[in-house]
Amino acid sequence: METVKRLVDGKPVVIFSKSTCCMSHSVKQLISSYGANATVYELDELPNRNEIDKALQKLGLKPSVPAVFINQRFIGGAKEIISLQVQGSPSILSKSRTAKILANLQAMDVVNRLVEQKPLVIFTKSSCCISHSVMQLISSYGANAEVYELDNMSNGKEVDKALQRLGLRPSVPAVFIGQKLVGGAKEIISLQVQGRLVPMLKEAGALWV
Repeated sequence: METVKRLVDGKPVVIFSKSTCCMSHSVKQLISSYGANATVYELDELPNRNEIDKALQKLGLKPSVPAVFINQRFIGGAKEIISLQVQGSPSILSKSRTAKILANLQAMDVVNRLVEQKPLVIFTKSSCCISHSVMQLISSYGANAEVYELDNMSNGKEVDKALQRLGLRPSVPAVFIGQKLVGGAKEIISLQVQGRLVPMLKEAGALWV
């Protein structure tokens, strides 16, 4: 915790983030839209990232980012920021702009609850051939994915809309590795061709060979 304290000391707004984290991006966008000049630490770009990541998790954050500190006081993650905004924090944004950012945050929150603490998650539909091919490709490496079929979920339509708000068109397949949105079929194939898919699965703990 001493490292985290040193990083936030004397700074009015600090956000711990990861460059690949969609939710972190939305939180940074929301806070900066008020004119706040936040100090941002991208954990995946810091040499002591593992130490800081563990310290943030000890504060109760799972995942560890985004983590927001205001006036050296720990506020929380995306859920807490959404809550503060909904309660009526003053905004210099137009209502439509604020609503759009909030919608993106809330969409990510819906999805985040499903991917939380799972190394590999695939959102699919039982009738989607491309989703089936992506699942086959990933499982061929021995990875054990948590699979959600939207057409067999009670809140499938809500999750479908949430995935679309995150930029997925169509909404499936949607692959999360290590709680991070990797993308759809195009991104998975690209990673496989580049030889980066297996290392990502191993790093996330979804593959042990």
